[in-house]
Amino acid sequence: METLVQKLCNWIGDKVTKAKAEGVVFGLSGGLDSAVVAALSIRIIPQNTLAIIIPCHSLEADINDALDFINKFNIPYKIIDVSKAYDSFIHLLLNDKENEGSFKVAEANIKPRLRMTTLYYFANKLNYLVVGTGNKSEIMIGYFTKYGDAGADILPLGNLLKGQVRELAEYLGIPKKIINKPPSAGLWEGQTDEEEIGISYNQLDKYLRTGKLNNKMIEKKIQDKITKSAHKRTIPVVPSF
Repeated sequence: METLVQKLCNWIGDKVTKAKAEGVVFGLSGGLDSAVVAALSIRIIPQNTLAIIIPCHSLEADINDALDFINKFNIPYKIIDVSKAYDSFIHLLLNDKENEGSFKVAEANIKPRLRMTTLYYFANKLNYLVVGTGNKSEIMIGYFTKYGDAGADILPLGNLLKGQVRELAEYLGIPKKIINKPPSAGLWEGQTDEEEIGISYNQLDKYLRTGKLNNKMIEKKIQDKITKSAHKRTIPVVPSF
């Protein structure tokens, strides 16, 4: 596991050097993936690592978990609450509210896009790279917001399945409270990743590792998600002529 940690740290450092950047900035949510990104970043670039806690009508418990983690790892940070900006933007869009079901997702996706904007403000100001926190399990099925949490310069966890990220977190000494909490993007109250995806991470990881499950319906569900989200994993297409 130490070999993996060293490879990831060196990879982050190499990307920063090649970009002629001064450091890294990332969003810290109080969840597993961002905690692992933070722990890796502070190892390789301790003087130029910046965590941004970006509440947007977020749970107080998640903010507190992020602050506890910061105190344990001694990470420089800022808190930028974008709740009022979110409310103002939603107010501008209210007249376009046609369908409550679809509107909920469209509204929720504004939150990660506001967070992305916040991170790039500091990245531009400080000449830092934005480090994304997405893992392979979520990337492969498109479980991220296009131009939101997917808006990053580098994705060090992008080839690690969720279970591997959890193992890495254990090794790095991430607090058990963060490791064991139900994964959530915090898009709305009570939202959890597995419930929204409709598949457990264990099932998803096993399928991505082996291409097989004992449940054909879940296999099809995963494969459909991979196919439908292909556009989210590429840059915008252009004509071939």
